Amino acid sequence: MTGAPSPDPGRPVRPTRLDPSIAARLKRDENGLFAAVAQQYDTGEVLMVGWMDDEALHLTLTTGRCTYWSRSRREYWVKGDTSGHTQKVVSVALDCDGDAVLVKVDQAGAACHTGDRTCFDAGALTVTS
Repeated sequence: MTGAPSPDPGRPVRPTRLDPSIAARLKRDENGLFAAVAQQYDTGEVLMVGWMDDEALHLTLTTGRCTYWSRSRREYWVKGDTSGHTQKVVSVALDCDGDAVLVKVDQAGAACHTGDRTCFDAGALTVTS
């Protein structure tokens, strides 16, 4: 196993089993993380944004369930393990810069921690031009 950059200076690097050819394409922040945008595969609805590291991406690709890194709890979490609101992975794509992934999912129930279907329904902002 190889390691992703350490999220906490002085702590060991989290081990990963991510394919090295995929890992080489990723651009991570100073904590070894990159954005993961979850989108409903059939409607295009943007559901949420979470954070992944190399191992979270590996787990997402190999289990078919979205796995994220919790920055506040400093642990992995699989969407739906506690809420039952699961994300079944349909496809994963890396963006052109390598600093984000788009995960197309089949969402069961709410995607947002507030209980809403999406994290992006809190109200549109006004655009003035």
